[in-house]
Amino acid sequence: MPRILRIINRFNIGGPTYNAAYLTKYMPSEYETLLIGGEKEDHEESSLHILNDLGINPIIIPDMKRSINPMNDYNTYKKIKNIIKEFKPDIVHTHAAKAGTIGRLAAYNSKVPIIVHTFHGHVFHSYFNKAKTTLFKNIERNLASKSTKIIAISEKQKYELGTIHRICRPEKLEVIPLGFDLSRFQENIEEKRAIFRKQYNIADDEIAIGIIGRIVPVKNHELFVRAWKEVSDKTTKKIRAFIVGDGEDRAKTEALAKELGLSICTENFENSKCSLTFTSWIKDVDVVNAGIDIVALSSLNEGTPVSLIEAQAGNNPVVSTKVGGIENVVMHNKTGLLSEVGDTHGYAVNLLKIIEDDLLRTQMQKEGWESVREKFHYTRLVKDMDKLYSKLLSSK
Repeated sequence: MPRILRIINRFNIGGPTYNAAYLTKYMPSEYETLLIGGEKEDHEESSLHILNDLGINPIIIPDMKRSINPMNDYNTYKKIKNIIKEFKPDIVHTHAAKAGTIGRLAAYNSKVPIIVHTFHGHVFHSYFNKAKTTLFKNIERNLASKSTKIIAISEKQKYELGTIHRICRPEKLEVIPLGFDLSRFQENIEEKRAIFRKQYNIADDEIAIGIIGRIVPVKNHELFVRAWKEVSDKTTKKIRAFIVGDGEDRAKTEALAKELGLSICTENFENSKCSLTFTSWIKDVDVVNAGIDIVALSSLNEGTPVSLIEAQAGNNPVVSTKVGGIENVVMHNKTGLLSEVGDTHGYAVNLLKIIEDDLLRTQMQKEGWESVREKFHYTRLVKDMDKLYSKLLSSK
């Protein structure tokens, strides 16, 4: 029975946790999988409920933090090496940067036969200065040389990793898109919509727009807020916006909204009506998607954004910047509208168009579910990964 040691950065809400969980739970019975990972950051929402619901008991390594800390990182390295020594995996599969760095080094130095790494995103632009970015690229190139296979989660990401940033040879890259349990976004939609709209005092004739995720620099909430101001000044519709999530840029984002003259709400939601509402984290994101009408994203850099897959599964059209693998997720002019990074006016024009054009919005709502239901379902993810593992094990 092949043994898989799966290592994830940390157990926070996001695509990596869902995919690590589904790959731990649903791989064919001939595999034995052990899942390990770090703890969430203080400003993040825990994803351990996802694992609990699936009956998965991961090993949590508290020292594995997002930030670089030589002592914590070395302690994590030693712990992973000890786990490898005891578990004796045939494959070590790491997910995202920190787990990929420490996990692959531990696996390589422990002579694990097969080492696989999934890039759920990358930090090769819009995160750091040129010198730091070059350093991280060189680290990833070295780690790629120690890896048996590198997984990109979209064709666009494969092109970026193999051709633009030259992290490894293109033939070492395998494209396996993310996979989720999307069926819940099609269940009890009207009931969930009523719950959300009552909680946030949204009238039936108001169009609600939501942007869902961490409030951090790379997510570029500033663009969304500035575009929202432009839209608010021009639209003939009754509109509300909701920033769902939290993070280090929240205070900055709230301050910008106030500076632009937007009314904001951060509490007392049932009795308030503001242009822009900060809800903090909401665990039941299917309820959010049922309650809103359009999902937005304004990132500078992305892998495959979970919020946009979930948006379409929940029948919501998308307005987003055109970065990373988003073009492989959202069909421009069919399930959403995409604009260039930094083009605040173009973004506002797209958002206003979907708000104002009821027919366009309705048509995009119908197209969303069909575009993601098979392509991004976890059963497809498991099938693809089983095929890759089988090929790698056979070659060894």
